[in-house]
Amino acid sequence: MMTYKKIILAFALLLTCNAFSFAQDLKLWYNKPAVKWTEALPIGNGRLGAMVFGAIDNDHLQFNEETLWTGEPRAYSRPGAYKYLDSIRQLLFAGKQKEAEALAEKEFMGLKSFEGERSGWITKATVDKKYAAANFDDSKWPTMTVPSWEGWEQVGHGGLDGAVWLRTSFVLPDDWKEEDMIADFNRIRDWDYSYVNGVLVGSQQNTEGRKYTVAKNLLHKGKNTIAILVLNFSDKGGVYGYKDTSIHIGIAPVSNPNAKISLNGDWKYFVVDDNPPPVGAYQAAYQPFGDLHLKFANTTAATNYKRELDITNAVAATTYSLNGVNYRREYLVSQPNQVIAVHLTASQKQSVSFEAELSSAHKNYTVTKVGNDLVLSVKVRTGALRGESYLRVVAKSGTVKIDNGKLIISNADEATLYLTAGTNYKNYKDITADPKQPCITALASIAGKTYLQIKAAHIKEYQQYFNTFSLNLGKSANESLPTDERIEQFATANDPSFVALYLQYGRYLLIASSRPGTRPANLQGIWNDLVNPPWGSKYTTNINAEMNYWPAELLNLLPLHQPLFDMISELAITGKQTAKDHYNAPGWVLHHNTDVWRGTAPINAANHGIWVTGGAWLCQHLWERYQFTQDKNFLKNKAYPIMKDAALFFNAFLIKDPKTGYLISTPSNSPEQGGLVAGPTMDHQIIRDLFKNVIAASEVLNVDAELRTILKEKYKQIAPNTIGKHGQLQEWMEDVDNPNNKHRHVSHLWGLYPGNEINWDETPEITKAAKQSLIFRGDEATGWSLGWKINFWARFKDGDHAFHMIKMLMSPAKNGAGSYPNLFDAHPPFQIDGNFGGAAGIGEMLIQSHTKYIDILPALPSALASGEVKGICARGGFVVDMQWSEGKLMKLKVRSIAGTELRLRYNGKIVTIKTIKNGEYQFDGQLRSL
Repeated sequence: MMTYKKIILAFALLLTCNAFSFAQDLKLWYNKPAVKWTEALPIGNGRLGAMVFGAIDNDHLQFNEETLWTGEPRAYSRPGAYKYLDSIRQLLFAGKQKEAEALAEKEFMGLKSFEGERSGWITKATVDKKYAAANFDDSKWPTMTVPSWEGWEQVGHGGLDGAVWLRTSFVLPDDWKEEDMIADFNRIRDWDYSYVNGVLVGSQQNTEGRKYTVAKNLLHKGKNTIAILVLNFSDKGGVYGYKDTSIHIGIAPVSNPNAKISLNGDWKYFVVDDNPPPVGAYQAAYQPFGDLHLKFANTTAATNYKRELDITNAVAATTYSLNGVNYRREYLVSQPNQVIAVHLTASQKQSVSFEAELSSAHKNYTVTKVGNDLVLSVKVRTGALRGESYLRVVAKSGTVKIDNGKLIISNADEATLYLTAGTNYKNYKDITADPKQPCITALASIAGKTYLQIKAAHIKEYQQYFNTFSLNLGKSANESLPTDERIEQFATANDPSFVALYLQYGRYLLIASSRPGTRPANLQGIWNDLVNPPWGSKYTTNINAEMNYWPAELLNLLPLHQPLFDMISELAITGKQTAKDHYNAPGWVLHHNTDVWRGTAPINAANHGIWVTGGAWLCQHLWERYQFTQDKNFLKNKAYPIMKDAALFFNAFLIKDPKTGYLISTPSNSPEQGGLVAGPTMDHQIIRDLFKNVIAASEVLNVDAELRTILKEKYKQIAPNTIGKHGQLQEWMEDVDNPNNKHRHVSHLWGLYPGNEINWDETPEITKAAKQSLIFRGDEATGWSLGWKINFWARFKDGDHAFHMIKMLMSPAKNGAGSYPNLFDAHPPFQIDGNFGGAAGIGEMLIQSHTKYIDILPALPSALASGEVKGICARGGFVVDMQWSEGKLMKLKVRSIAGTELRLRYNGKIVTIKTIKNGEYQFDGQLRSL
């Protein structure tokens, strides 16, 4: 009997063999190099990732390896926390939310990692105050841009924690009268000692804004000096400004705060101590690995520059001309050979000369020579993981040497760099791997092979996933524009092919960050350049991690779902301990975040970190796999045991609400607002979905009849969706929704999407209320929230509104949501989930199968009136090809993978037919069989 893995691979191979007849020009391209990380082009193989900048004189590849994180294997759950569960519940039932949060904060949160002793370090770091003196000579200090919004990591100081002095000066106008001043230093992380002309004017330890009164006798006409000692222990550091960037750092008279002298700009800085004591953390953070720089001499006269990412082949390239020679650099990340490859060629022999060097954002790194290779060794500052990266060059003619830690290539006809990486991470509880071994194995695999052979194997492996699907929305005039200019014009241009490119880019990103056998795509996929990345670049399981995989089944990337399934299997193990320690319950539970060590306990703060349905939501992905493939082996051996254990937890966890008599979920919250509550709507939708799916799975497998009966009874008792006084779907048990609330999370619409209990067929009144909730919440949102809203409007079958949201998602990210020049989604900052949510939403506009019907073109927008899709998938085990023109279906082909009954619906017409396994069925625009 075939295993479910073999079935999925066979499924993908079958679809790959159906070659698509029309070509798609699927490229991102630019006429200038990347300057910012969000302009660079991503490449990856699921384990290794790199960002390609493509500069002519100093090319840069920032690279990652998926298992380099902070932290180490440890206990995350708090033993005995369950003893306080009933007290927390009783406080919530009594309406004492703040008291419940205080108790939970003290006794119910998970455990942090080791925290070092601070007092001695602080005393040492603050003892020398000479740097605050007005007459101190700071002329030899370097400069830093202040404020550095989102932390000084964003202005070239990644990984900088510790004690840092910052200094600047200003001139007090002669015509200002003598009076007290207000110094507004904006927000500072974590602790500041702020001086004016050598006198301490204020000190705080928090992340709030600093506004200090400066006595008039401290100031004088002419030059005055500001000095701030910043103590930063972890995460974002420095003077990092307000979210409203129009509010400058500055000083102003108390009587006229609008007359502020701006202090924004370059400040002098000096690092006193960059090794602060470790800070306890609830969870770990994904880390950058290293940087590869390629330096070329005498390139100022270069012309005809272009860089591109060909997502059909997963190959990036940089081309330019110089002194009559055409140069080309190609970049790829090979899965078969596990190397990052950079291939450099020229139209004239002996023209390839450059230097290559390795470095890292980590303080503890070294570069050594091992044989003919450069070896980068790194160690994370707060954790047990270390890594090795080998760099090898293969050149045709010319000379190669290693000198002073650099590879120097001179006068070659062509050259190929092969970059590898590995860590001592073996799995979430074992760090005994040899970090050199993946490098040695990879380099051994390319021995005797040419670059063209390695490239061909890479493309073949990649295209087995990519070529299962195509989308043609016609040609667009703006295809001739560079991608960054195309983004600028998309909202006002007729550019449907850009929508097809965006969807395919989402598929490319998932393939690049989530191959079978790797860890799943995290908050940034596999790409991260910061030691302190936003939100740890981990797995936020109250939507973001799940959103990453919304395209997997629908857009025919089934094998790419496997890493998420593997992580769920691991979480189902670690989550058992959390269920026992925090709830004294059977089964397993996951709260709103996890990391590479598979922590499952509540984190951060009680007002948002105690959210119990992360595991139940992940179980939906297991059921979706069965729904799309009808693979009973997968259901029996992989999905059902995990789903069952999650249901056993909620069977024990649900409690009767003393006011209504319904079973409710508590303590929990509605992500990420409203605080700790009893009975959030989202929880009940997810738990109902879990129970329903476990019941259905047990019937398919003919097992656990007794449990099935229990869950059916519990299902009926769970608090239902409720319509509130504003005609909205209530987010909580109480009717307290604020119509003016514009929060990015729309958690209580989970049952609409990705769930299915809210739909026009079965629950029209609840669906109408859900729509009213979304109207209240508004269109404006962060990037990933825009991605979610596209799917909502598609489920409402309002294609034009969904397309309006697509325009917002694909607009330039300028201090707000949208897309960066490389089409990365902007939360802001970068989060990859918006790319995946947007891609899935475009698919939902073309086909939906969450009810008993497969709806054809259910939310087709007028902007996408004509097109063709091949390889889009539907529940029940169907793969669909279709063409439409002027908003009307022209023809349809359905392949039945599992031989289940086919129920099609289009334009009010329903067709039901029996199918056979691997049978093909064709229809015209009126669903008449052909």
